[in-house]
Amino acid sequence: MLELVSQDSDTPERDRDVASSPEELLERVADGDRQAFAQLYDLTAPRVLGLIKRLLKDHSQSEEVTQEVFLEIWQTASRFDHNKGGAASWMLTMAHRRAVDRVRASQSSRDRDTKIGIRDFETDYDSVTEQVEIRIEHERVERALGRLTELQRQAVTLAYYGGYTHSEVSRMLHVPIGTVKTRLRDGMIRLRDELGVAS
Repeated sequence: MLELVSQDSDTPERDRDVASSPEELLERVADGDRQAFAQLYDLTAPRVLGLIKRLLKDHSQSEEVTQEVFLEIWQTASRFDHNKGGAASWMLTMAHRRAVDRVRASQSSRDRDTKIGIRDFETDYDSVTEQVEIRIEHERVERALGRLTELQRQAVTLAYYGGYTHSEVSRMLHVPIGTVKTRLRDGMIRLRDELGVAS
């Protein structure tokens, strides 16, 4: 997929077959180890592509964004901090952000085309009001998400935006399923309070 994956490494042959965790591989990638990058790609690419595809739907765009994500991983592996969470979570958060950026860019392009197409027609007041309300509500939700703790935000993002089950989130964040459920419950309570939604 990336040129980096296909190039040979200076790593001895005996070290190439050693199974490593994503965290260990990321540390080696941060040191410029191309073989570690290839292993990390093989280990995580299906999951990264799956998450992106769920958001974008379009397979070729999903592959494009996946390539961008792995290029960013190669370039920024040294920024990974295992004290803030697991490697898989870090990478999937990056993938989610990139996919959302692509959705927003596509939406902006469609919005521009729509505006050009209808600029000679009178705008329906109700649709404008509805769009404004949706945008305001979206901004309120984003602000409320920003007020969650990092741990709560990770769990909520993976479960509700990423569509992962509690068990999958548990494995991705390397925490017990009960902890995931607690973070989700606390996060949703806090979101409800931030948004002023009656229980």
